[in-house]
Amino acid sequence: MVQIKYHKAIKKLDEIIAKIEDEEIDVDELSASVKEAVMLIKTCKERIQKAEMEVKNVVEGFDEEDAQEQ
Repeated sequence: MVQIKYHKAIKKLDEIIAKIEDEEIDVDELSASVKEAVMLIKTCKERIQKAEMEVKNVVEGFDEEDAQEQ
């Protein structure tokens, strides 16, 4: 499975939402678009959670190094 970049996922999600809000989506395409939007939201959520964990690990590592120096 190809991983989509976060900013591309957000852009695509914005496009889908705009089409739905502007009623530019055909009823036949609505279900597929909603499924794609849900997948994009999950992808973005996973990316955010991963980034949060990485930042947390970096900060904890920094705090440990700082505590050892004192």
